[in-house]
Amino acid sequence: MTAHALQDSPVGVLTLVTDDGRSVSGLYFAEGRHRPGQERFGTRHDAVLPALREQLAEYWSGRLTEFDVELNLVGTAFRQQVWRALREVPYASTCSYGDLARQIGRPCAVRAVGAANGRNPLCIVLPCHRVIGAGGALTGYAGGVERKRALLDLENRRATLFG
Repeated sequence: MTAHALQDSPVGVLTLVTDDGRSVSGLYFAEGRHRPGQERFGTRHDAVLPALREQLAEYWSGRLTEFDVELNLVGTAFRQQVWRALREVPYASTCSYGDLARQIGRPCAVRAVGAANGRNPLCIVLPCHRVIGAGGALTGYAGGVERKRALLDLENRRATLFG
């Protein structure tokens, strides 16, 4: 049963998607660059994914630094490898696309890592906003560079306040 819900957030409306009623298969910004078509989201059911809703509220408040909801990731083996590596980037930290490529043992695959990062189906939960250019530049982000900056700023402020 594919279903979705809409959730307001400090960075805009998010679409939460489940394919089985339990695990999270998508978390998208309303105008995200690689957001699937509406038909992929199934019926709207605002009560789905209560654990994700709770964890997002905790994240926005600064009390949660790592999500532990059940995930249902669909993608190539390479993309899934990159997405798993994203979970290792600590809260309020950043790494480069090259760092991520080295972490997965593919140091020459920087562009492919960037492409996989851009296709991340779980914004925020898999923190692709923490991946930046080699020189520290806030390069592309499927949710927009301004959202990337806002998420990094939020995490850095919270880490300073609660760290």
